[in-house]
Amino acid sequence: MIRRLRSLDDRRYAWVVVAASFLMLVIGNGALFLLVVAMKDIAASFDWPRTVPSTAYSLQFIGGGLGGVAMGWWLDRTGMGRPALVGALMIGAGAILVSIVDSAWQFLTVYGLVIGLFGNAALFSPLVANVTRWFARYRGVAVGLVTAGQSVAGAAWPPLFEYGLGAIGWRDTYLVYGLFGVAAMTPLSFLLRRPPPPPRPAPGASGAAVVGLNVSLPRLRPGALMALLCAAIFGCCVAMSLPLAHLKSHATDIGIAPMQAATVLSVLLAGSFLARAVASGLMIEWIGGLRTLFLFSLLQAATLGLLPFAEGLGTVLALAAAFGFGYGGIAPAYPVIVREFLSERWAGRGLGVVILFGTFGMAAGGWIGGVGFDTTGGYRWPFLIGVAFNAVNLGVVAYLIGAARGPAPALAVAR
Repeated sequence: MIRRLRSLDDRRYAWVVVAASFLMLVIGNGALFLLVVAMKDIAASFDWPRTVPSTAYSLQFIGGGLGGVAMGWWLDRTGMGRPALVGALMIGAGAILVSIVDSAWQFLTVYGLVIGLFGNAALFSPLVANVTRWFARYRGVAVGLVTAGQSVAGAAWPPLFEYGLGAIGWRDTYLVYGLFGVAAMTPLSFLLRRPPPPPRPAPGASGAAVVGLNVSLPRLRPGALMALLCAAIFGCCVAMSLPLAHLKSHATDIGIAPMQAATVLSVLLAGSFLARAVASGLMIEWIGGLRTLFLFSLLQAATLGLLPFAEGLGTVLALAAAFGFGYGGIAPAYPVIVREFLSERWAGRGLGVVILFGTFGMAAGGWIGGVGFDTTGGYRWPFLIGVAFNAVNLGVVAYLIGAARGPAPALAVAR
């Protein structure tokens, strides 16, 4: 089957790359959502404060971000196949190791190093950067479909994991997931070995764009653009991480049953899937990455500000779905923005650096939620702090929209 698929022409194989990348994200992100679902159970079994599993949640993002820069460099040099294989093996091995930990330092080390630095590092940033190299037309749609894998993971895994916690306990749930992850993701990594067609500058493309200079934001140097994008993604990721890490726990704290609380998280990620698979990609094609980012970030901030005041399952479900739609539309925008304003030769490294600061934001949000809960006994103030960080994102993106002029130069022919 793999050999037959790899014999397809470039146009068809580009969609094979999208499908394989999508499935890698669906399966690989299970390690994140298993921690979210099992957070209270793990803390209770060791008599830990909730800060400990929250810190593990943060460390996997920090490790994934730092490793993602290296994986992006590896992608630029050798292609996606080898990084994908390493990521598949490390995420599976990490989950298996979590099933046998007996101390906090072991738990934190596995999530920070094995699952984060060597596992998650090979997922979002390199996979999406690789996909952008296969498309010029429909790039936003392709990126949206791939990033929707995270949303499908969040919608599908929590109920399954919640069932596993009740049936076999959190340790055996981690063990089963780890074995499945290795068995399922390893073959997918082989489909990502084929390199994309070499890029060809479109007629009229400036030579400055080919060496990575920014020609569509004349008031900004590429370094300044990267710095602003890093600040923007940090702000929005602090905000999005808080409900992702703590919404299930928050829901049970306000009286919602555990299985219903897991369903709330699934609804959030289902909304995210709709935004990524359909709305965000089409909006990027229509109004560009920056404006798409602003609109979805605005929706995320508004709904996050309402979540800590919501009561009752119906209200929480509605706000979770709206928050998920806003959060989901953000993720496809950053890879496209990097490719709109920087050259393809820097795609892996440039996106890796931006996503690194996004993982710092995700880590900070998870940590703020845990510390905030332990300090105040609830999630109201942590969620409102997230809104403030989201406001920083909106200010930076609004500035970039004002600084941009005209469409970015095309750097590859339509495929």
